[in-house]
Amino acid sequence: MSFDTSNENKTRQDLTQFDQIWLFAYGSLLYKVDFDYIEKRPAYITGWARKFWQGSHDHRGTHQAPGRVVTLVPQPNTQCHGIAYKVTPQVFEHLDIREKNGYLRHQTTLHLNQGDTKQGIIYIADKHNAAYLGPAPVDEMAKQIHRCHGPSGANRDYLLALNQSLNILGIQDPNIQQLAAAVLGLNDKQLSDE
Repeated sequence: MSFDTSNENKTRQDLTQFDQIWLFAYGSLLYKVDFDYIEKRPAYITGWARKFWQGSHDHRGTHQAPGRVVTLVPQPNTQCHGIAYKVTPQVFEHLDIREKNGYLRHQTTLHLNQGDTKQGIIYIADKHNAAYLGPAPVDEMAKQIHRCHGPSGANRDYLLALNQSLNILGIQDPNIQQLAAAVLGLNDKQLSDE
């Protein structure tokens, strides 16, 4: 699969049949809400875990030095908590470009905060995309995140903003907390001594 998935996403679901649709946010869409929405509610999906396994060549890194950003990986008996936004289909024209670096739209069941469920859209970058980096030891991921910068800024800022957003929402994600602590524990002198 190409790095740029924007055209492929346009063909994945026919959103023209909807006036409104739910979008599930679990990464930067939690804190960088650069789209209009009608309503937002706490939500979760099941069977997925948030991991810093996707490469970022277009926002938080470069082709020569990709950053790391979150995607979801299948994990049975797991809940991934985030925010569900009710949006119009036109929002996806913007999001398909924003999330183009390997992310594909999928339909999923969202569990909303008042016990009801809705069908919605989620962006996931799986292991079959060209930007996928996969797992690595926490200290290696922390060093990569600490070093990388891209057109949207420092990779470190992405991780720390996500961790802060999860904390504000009361969402406990040990993977993100551990990685944020590892990045905060680094300094430039330690990295230059290696």
